[in-house]
Amino acid sequence: MSIIHITEETFDKEVLESPVPVLIDFWADWCGPCRMLAPTIDELEQQYRGKLHVGKIDIDQQPKLALVHKVMSIPTVSIYAHGKEVKRLIGLRDKPELDAVIQEVLAAK
Repeated sequence: MSIIHITEETFDKEVLESPVPVLIDFWADWCGPCRMLAPTIDELEQQYRGKLHVGKIDIDQQPKLALVHKVMSIPTVSIYAHGKEVKRLIGLRDKPELDAVIQEVLAAK
């Protein structure tokens, strides 16, 4: 599976009903830190393929999702497990930090 581009119409199916945890990158094309984070998100998708789904939500294309999920700053990375948000990281984060959070979530499932 590759990175999922999540929309308002697909959020429930792709995130809330997912059998595995889902990492969501809330981002926008004009956001410099979001562009800096993108290669890390791609690496994480490949590293955790089969254990974790990775999705992106463009807040300019999906403003309602950003509002409903109270995303006030980007990049915001949220991890959902069993239909609930279990972790949220706001701002640019490095791969070791994201790795540690993902490992924690996968260990708890």
